[in-house]
Amino acid sequence: MPKLRLGYPAALSADLFAHFPEEVELVPLPAQIDYEVAIDVWIPDPYPTRAMRVWPHLRGVKLVLSMMAGTEWIPDTVGPHVTICNAHGAHNISTAEWTLSAILALLKYFPLYWDIQKTGMWKRRFEASAYYAGITGDTRDLYPPVMLEELTGKKVLLVGYGAIGKEIERMLAPFRVDLKRVARVARAEPAVHSVTELDNLIPWAEVIILILPLTKASRCLIGQKQFALMRQGALLVNAARGPIVQTDALVAALHSGRIRAALDVTDPEPLPPDHPLWSCPNLFITPHVGGSSPQFAPRALKVAADELQRYIEGKPMHNAVQIAV
Repeated sequence: MPKLRLGYPAALSADLFAHFPEEVELVPLPAQIDYEVAIDVWIPDPYPTRAMRVWPHLRGVKLVLSMMAGTEWIPDTVGPHVTICNAHGAHNISTAEWTLSAILALLKYFPLYWDIQKTGMWKRRFEASAYYAGITGDTRDLYPPVMLEELTGKKVLLVGYGAIGKEIERMLAPFRVDLKRVARVARAEPAVHSVTELDNLIPWAEVIILILPLTKASRCLIGQKQFALMRQGALLVNAARGPIVQTDALVAALHSGRIRAALDVTDPEPLPPDHPLWSCPNLFITPHVGGSSPQFAPRALKVAADELQRYIEGKPMHNAVQIAV
């Protein structure tokens, strides 16, 4: 029986494929390809623009094993006659750690203190007290002055309760937050609210975390209405996909001083240098790096190898997001 031909980005070290099934022939694919290649299985480049340049040169692909949790661009690219699997579970730790770090950075005013460090002006620390009063609306004459906030005991709304959402919950546990979960479908154990209840839950939350997939239903889930429902000083954290949040509404909400936000994803993406998001107040942005730790490739390819073994053995795929028709 001929071996399955598996095409993968040539930039990945071949050592990462040592644990792949023996029934597979590895075919490295250069990013700038100008010839046709016959393969059975394709591991696309994690950067969609690069992967889409390679796809027109591929022939015979029956299975796509994505290294990413999100596969939004793949179905329209490869069509309905190809089975697609994502890397469910591979990015839980890195994305959850980014989420927790972003929350703490904003609540501890690290962007402000980084700016103060660069100016070398110790007395500027009192700007933190003015920031606290402005963003929270708490204008009491507090003494000692407020220099940061605490995560412990905060009311946290976790929107999305898949593998990454559950890892975020695990990491939040030591902070004893008051957590409410939201997913597409309500569940009883543990208690999970339906996304149809989201608007009723938003006013309750002090921190709102978005970690749900981008679908037709979730696109623009957070817009002008939802920002108006948020309490003064609420922190929105988007570690999911940019288009889940309406960008124009986010910009307006940030400039109003009602909310603050931490984003690892934006819409559009990449974010152009002159985009108004870059200069918004009360905002911390990282350029979609939440999953990009040194463990990214080994974990993602371990998931791919497991799925490929199931494919070879004719077993149902664990992470199929599209079954070939």
